[in-house]
Amino acid sequence: QVHLVESGGGLVQPGGSLRLSCAYSGSLVSIPAMGWYRQAPGQERELVAVATAGGSRNYADSVKGRFTISRDNAKNTVDLQMNSLKPEDTAVYYCNVRGYAHYSGPFSDYWGQGTQVTVSS
Repeated sequence: QVHLVESGGGLVQPGGSLRLSCAYSGSLVSIPAMGWYRQAPGQERELVAVATAGGSRNYADSVKGRFTISRDNAKNTVDLQMNSLKPEDTAVYYCNVRGYAHYSGPFSDYWGQGTQVTVSS
């Protein structure tokens, strides 16, 4: 069983900063990737940033240079530092863990409950 707990959303003015945190607990044997997605009203869920177990960090073009993802394998956490926020960053942000329950099985995607980020003056 996998459990993800998110925190850190809220209301912020344009140009401001927020930090999202996600803590994983469970029995996955391997977690190749941890990341953040977002979904704005009427739009599809999109990748914001992902941190792989190998150390790679990948970002959506729209957030490069403004957002930073960090992953702590010892604590099983993944954080998203969001700076220079814009109104178009407004969305529900979801933590994602992609992992294997068994070494010989397929991977699965697990999702947090979502946290609202609103950027508005």
